Amino acid sequence: MKRVRPWITLQGLIAVSIVICLLTMLAVTAFQGYRGARAVLVAAAADSARQFGALLDERADRLLTPSENALRLLVHDPLVSARTLSDRVDRLPALVQLLRDGTAVSAVYAGYPDGDFFLVRRVPEGGIDGYNLPEGTHFLAQSIERDGEGLRGRWLFFDKELHQMGSRPVPEYRYDPRTRPWYQMAQQSAEVVLTEPYLYFTTHQVGLTMALRSQLTATVLGLDAAVDDLAVEVKDMHLTPGTEMAIVSGNRVVAYPDVDRLIVLEGAESPRLATIDELNVPVLSELAAMRIGSSEVRRLPREDGDWYVISLPLSRIGEDLGRVLIAMPGRELLSGVVNILKHQAVWALVLMLLLVLIGWALGQRLGGPLKSLADQVGYLADMDFSQKIGVRSRIREVSELGQVLGRMASAIHHFQQISLALSREARLERMLDEVLGHLIEMAKGRGGAVFLYEEKSAELVLASGINADHYPQSILLDEELRSKPERVLATRLDRDHRYLTLALRDRRESLIGVLAVEVSPLLSGKALRSLRQFLDSLSGTLAVAIETRQLFDDQRRLMESIIRLLATAIDAKSPYTGGHCDRVPQLAEMLLNRALSAENGSLADFSMDEDERYAFRIAAWMHDCGKITSPEYVVDKATKLETIYNRIHEIRTRFEVLWRDAEIRYWQGRADGQDEAALAAELAQTHARLQAEFAEVAKANVGGEFMRDEDIAQLQQIARQTWTRHFDDRLGLSQQEMRQLEAVPELPLPVVEQLLSDKPEHKVPWGDRKPPVASDDPRNEWGFDMEPPEYSFDLGELHNLSIQRGTLTAEERFKINDHIVQTLIMLSTLPFPRALRNVPQLAATHHEKLDGTGYPRRLGEDQLSVQDRVLAIADIFEALTAADRPYKSAKTLSEAVKIMLFMAKDRHIDPTLLALFLRTGVHEQYGQLFLSGFQRDDVDVSECLAQLREWGLISEQDSQPLA
Repeated sequence: MKRVRPWITLQGLIAVSIVICLLTMLAVTAFQGYRGARAVLVAAAADSARQFGALLDERADRLLTPSENALRLLVHDPLVSARTLSDRVDRLPALVQLLRDGTAVSAVYAGYPDGDFFLVRRVPEGGIDGYNLPEGTHFLAQSIERDGEGLRGRWLFFDKELHQMGSRPVPEYRYDPRTRPWYQMAQQSAEVVLTEPYLYFTTHQVGLTMALRSQLTATVLGLDAAVDDLAVEVKDMHLTPGTEMAIVSGNRVVAYPDVDRLIVLEGAESPRLATIDELNVPVLSELAAMRIGSSEVRRLPREDGDWYVISLPLSRIGEDLGRVLIAMPGRELLSGVVNILKHQAVWALVLMLLLVLIGWALGQRLGGPLKSLADQVGYLADMDFSQKIGVRSRIREVSELGQVLGRMASAIHHFQQISLALSREARLERMLDEVLGHLIEMAKGRGGAVFLYEEKSAELVLASGINADHYPQSILLDEELRSKPERVLATRLDRDHRYLTLALRDRRESLIGVLAVEVSPLLSGKALRSLRQFLDSLSGTLAVAIETRQLFDDQRRLMESIIRLLATAIDAKSPYTGGHCDRVPQLAEMLLNRALSAENGSLADFSMDEDERYAFRIAAWMHDCGKITSPEYVVDKATKLETIYNRIHEIRTRFEVLWRDAEIRYWQGRADGQDEAALAAELAQTHARLQAEFAEVAKANVGGEFMRDEDIAQLQQIARQTWTRHFDDRLGLSQQEMRQLEAVPELPLPVVEQLLSDKPEHKVPWGDRKPPVASDDPRNEWGFDMEPPEYSFDLGELHNLSIQRGTLTAEERFKINDHIVQTLIMLSTLPFPRALRNVPQLAATHHEKLDGTGYPRRLGEDQLSVQDRVLAIADIFEALTAADRPYKSAKTLSEAVKIMLFMAKDRHIDPTLLALFLRTGVHEQYGQLFLSGFQRDDVDVSECLAQLREWGLISEQDSQPLA
């Protein structure tokens, strides 16, 4: 091939090209000159006007839509059926919340079919002109009640916290809502109606009234929505110094920069809004009369010069559509055209000289981009795909080379990130979002979605989407879609975009979902085919990843369901503690969420990741799983003599025997000729004594009061009475009962026994079932530190009746406490995954105390985590307030909190968490969900926090509201 000798340098070529191009550009610029600049300025002004119109439209919508939505909710409020002022004042918090949430809302009111009227308005700073309001009034309630043919007007004044500051009758306040336009319009419509804009008499704001009729009571609810923010926008927006702008609704001016011209005063009449002609701006009057489309800018010739005018529609303001009228003087709009042309010419010459020098330098440095590309390819060779690949160059081949290398690096990087997401991300939703995001970037599209097959509903459900507002949430999987999911789905999505769709099938070739990615219209056919090939190769891996995560989620849900089933079974085991295992986890999570959201105080640094929170949730549900081993008759023991049944009936029978023995002695005495009067007196005395003694035994059996030593002594005295048993007490017994009697000698009948007794067979030994809870027990591998009682059970009658507090003996109380031992033993045998290995410890620690006197392991403050302490508080509070326990009455909120305050003082529970429990209102939230009305009394939280601070248990910061 013949070698071509270069005759021009790259520097010269670039410099000459720049000069020629710039000279050509200057000639064209000079030729177009004035006309082009004028068109640009007019177009820019028109565009600014349209943007301003859109801004005003959006502002009007933001002002009115929230108020309209709030009115639709308020129409279902009990206010519509309130018949007395007291009932209406009770709804004041809901009305005030509406005033606080909607800055545009100045008053909310209700007009009743009988002519009653109730209005609440926000009082601005400085009060309201003409209204003599008490100092500090934030809200004013105005009421009219009709008494026969008379009217009772009254004003009520409230501070910022809705505490009533006073009220006064206002006889001159006479107002019939039924005569007002808003009331009459609402009665004729089932939808929200809007009045025309007008000037508020009280605040002199421009606004309108919204009203909606209750379908149940025909009461009309209304609110005043101020639109004077639109006037502020008009005042601040000036395209040129002489631009005239106004917002009109019908023929009335709603907003104009000069407020004095906006308001018209006619004699003694109330102020009103000016009409467009009364505004005295001729160009706006002419514009209002013209028929101009929403996007048209017209030149309006006038004696004072040309004007450029535009009329833009707004959202509905009242019953009419609003319009923005904008008129720009042509002399101001085009005044800078000539100067702009001169400046452009000067800058073009300067730029030409500068670019000649730059072009000379760029030509000399042409090798820079090529060297940069070589270095970037070196990164790819080293498997580093994080570096950005590509160079900016005016040489097409260099630029194309950089683009190709950039696409290659991007594709490898996206593939690498997709592979990492498929292998590392455990949550299905996050994995799909990340994979979908990378695929959309590769397709240079705007959005995409993944639909997963839902077997129960036979639908494809949207599982992940990016910019997916226009996608359906679900698509019925019919036969056509099932047979050709890729092709059919692409046709059923919106036709404004081009899609790449991919069917996802599991290892059994069953359809599990469909992937749809929007493709940029700028993507070439070759690139599209390459992307399709890549998606096909990815489909199997993505489908397996989805199937694996669905299986993991199914297993997780199965485990949670089994756990909840176990908790429900434990609650169902006892009719008295039903719901405990359900309420404690909910209360514990309420408090834990408050602790995690604390941004100051001792808990500011406390945090948990998702796995730790899941482990806590599981532990909370399983915290009492050991109760499955607790005997029901112990858990539900309502009286001291209760075992499988209440043994008070046996003792009553013995008293009946003594009663009849007394009667027999009476008749035997009569038969022997003894004094009848003495015998009758003795019989009556014996009967009275037996009745009193049985009453004492029965009272002791209930266990409602603390047993004094004197009461126990009296029981022992009653017990020393005897009765005669004539029947063998070994007949009809079970093998277990017979084994209990093996060491007891059998006495010949009849046998004289005490009325109440503690027999040897009442003491049930542990045998080989003694739990390994003693610290020196070699079987104790869990660190228990409890002292088991000598016997497994002691059923002695005197032993049980002599219980001083409650209904449980020491043996039975140990049986109750043993449930936490069994919880730890049972859970420790389960093969929890790594993220849940702390569940047994969490579930078995809620009976420990900060001072180390708790059970089953006597853990101290340093050994108890925040989660342990949270669960302890939840368990105690639920137990105190539970209304389903046979051995105690339910505590009110204040009683439960008082008990827990002293528990905190005794270092049994965490005072900081107790303070958080109170100051965040968790106790009230729980009360609303689970407690009866009489239990939900008021708790003086400030006093409780002050008490904890006085005891030195919490800091000042821990008693402040959360940040």
